Amino acid sequence: MYRLLFSTQAVKALQKLPKKTAMLIRKKIDLLSLDPHNPILDTKKLHGRSGYRLRVGEWRIIYELKNDELIIIIVKIGSRGDVYK
Repeated sequence: MYRLLFSTQAVKALQKLPKKTAMLIRKKIDLLSLDPHNPILDTKKLHGRSGYRLRVGEWRIIYELKNDELIIIIVKIGSRGDVYK
C-alpha cells in the first residue's frame, strides 16, 4: 500500500467540492493507493511534464508516483478544463 501525501492546493480543492463528489474522488484516490498500476483505474502518464492523471468523471487528479518510497503525491484536483493549466 502506498502512502498518500496531499499538496495544500489539492486539499483546498477537495474541501470546496460538493460532498458527494469529494467522497467519490476520495474513494478513487484510496483505490489508487492500494495499486497505482491497476488497469481498472483510468490513469495516464502526462505528456510534456512529470506525473500522472487519474480521471473521475469530469474531474482530474494530477499526482506523482515515487515507487521506490511507496508514496503518491496528490498535486492538483480540478475540473477537466482547468487542471492542466
